[in-house]
Amino acid sequence: MNYLNQIQRGIDFIETYLEEDIPLATVAREAGLSQWHYQRIFKALTKETLKNYIRARRLANALDKLLETRMGILNIAILAGYNSQEAFTRAFKEHYALTPNEFRQRGRRNLIVRKLKIDESYLRHIHHNMEHIPELDTRPAMLLVGMHTRFYGSDSDKNNLGEQLPPLWERFIARLAEVEHTVPGCCYGVVLPAAGDSDELEYYAAIEVRQIDALPAGMHKIEIPATNYATFLHRGVGKLVDQTVDFIYSSWLCQSEYRHNGGPDLEIYDASFDPLSENSQMRYAIPIA
Repeated sequence: MNYLNQIQRGIDFIETYLEEDIPLATVAREAGLSQWHYQRIFKALTKETLKNYIRARRLANALDKLLETRMGILNIAILAGYNSQEAFTRAFKEHYALTPNEFRQRGRRNLIVRKLKIDESYLRHIHHNMEHIPELDTRPAMLLVGMHTRFYGSDSDKNNLGEQLPPLWERFIARLAEVEHTVPGCCYGVVLPAAGDSDELEYYAAIEVRQIDALPAGMHKIEIPATNYATFLHRGVGKLVDQTVDFIYSSWLCQSEYRHNGGPDLEIYDASFDPLSENSQMRYAIPIA
């Protein structure tokens, strides 16, 4: 089964259970993917977080009921996941500038968010037939030393990437001289999902070393096994790397013959990287099988 079919399976599952609380982990499990990979690919395809999509579809289901039935607004609110009619009305008005009763009276069908349909023509549409060919190679095993944080990425509505990662890199670069036996030339961002059903991610700002005699205080050892990678070049300011990652996880991965092997993604920074320069370059590598 390819990634497009798996994403569609998750969307179909959401549609079946719109009137129930839907854990994100359950959607991913029904699609046969980890929560992180389902959310990452879903966000890349749709430009919408999975949680926001579910919320929008549940609200759209409520709009259908307002339009097509005479069900009481309180009952509709409860089916949409709200604890009270007042909370439902506030959320409704915030989104649509109408109360539920005003919507019912006016019959505004054009407000309803429709169920997504993911297919190849949809991919061509969102990327305008964009093409990007990665470098495919096997990277040898690496021993890294680095500093750690956890964060929520752009695929989560808790996204705090901007608050967590730049300060981590500032602290790590300031202490880089404390790391012994370094392999010069590159630093690495190591990205992997946290354990369990969560959209939180683990992140290490790190450098490769030949050996470890002792770890500097507050630093960690990271062992990366020999792995096949698809490595993509990102040009432009660092804050736009999510656009490259979205392309990788939607257009390229969903249409390639490869699968993500579940290991950590790598951000690869060398002397050509300048986070504020339009001429900056870095590489983003995903492990493939």
